[in-house]
Amino acid sequence: MKIRNLKKLAALAVSALMLCACGGTTETTSSESGTDSEQTNAAETTAANAAEGPLYNFDMPEVGEKIAVITVKDFGEIKIKLFPEQAQKGVENFVGLAEMNYYDELIFHRIIPHFMNQGGDPTGTGTGGKSIWGDKFDGGIPEGLYHFSGAVAYANSGSTATNGSQFYIVNTDPGEFELGGTYLEDGSIYKYQTFEEAGFTHPKNVQEMYKEKGGTPFLDGSYTVFGQVFEGMDVVRAMGQVETDENDKPLTQVQMESVRIVEYTGE
Repeated sequence: MKIRNLKKLAALAVSALMLCACGGTTETTSSESGTDSEQTNAAETTAANAAEGPLYNFDMPEVGEKIAVITVKDFGEIKIKLFPEQAQKGVENFVGLAEMNYYDELIFHRIIPHFMNQGGDPTGTGTGGKSIWGDKFDGGIPEGLYHFSGAVAYANSGSTATNGSQFYIVNTDPGEFELGGTYLEDGSIYKYQTFEEAGFTHPKNVQEMYKEKGGTPFLDGSYTVFGQVFEGMDVVRAMGQVETDENDKPLTQVQMESVRIVEYTGE
């Protein structure tokens, strides 16, 4: 059976903490290896992974382009490139909420080291929030945007059709990424070492970027990525070191003083 970190998945869930499945990690009830079916799947995965694919996360913003700037009290600024061409509705919602001052003074209500920082819920509980349209919206799975360290995406309660205001920033170290694993017959856990072994079909250039930048590839395919931190990852990582309770809520508030949408000046 393939495993996931349920604590991590719960952190991304909204609406009464419903859990959501992650792309590329379908479960199996067998721990046997070497069957014809598994060999066929492995061959198909290897073939799929041989291709290059679009990758936009690390494109720098152009001068005059709109970016998001999150000012975190006592920590500093996080500058985010937005991707309106790839994630039109996701960016429209985030920009609209920010321009309404919706996010100002809200907290990051759940922080898990080496995983992500989640905020954007006006109730501070992980169960609230809404979009600019007053209800949930479907941001889809934008092509060419992945969960590298610094990626910004919407939390959901089972599908991208349940996006609201809550978002998270992936917070892993460079080169740190998780592929999941499987329970063996003796009850021990074997962690996958390669994308092929995990059954992921990420293009080769994306795999290489994960190895360099780090991230959470097991989330790809289930969440709407709409931005990427290009300045301020030191702030994101410092936030990830705060002390939290058993629900991963910081003991001392980590508060967004403001979220502003500004034109990028090149500085």
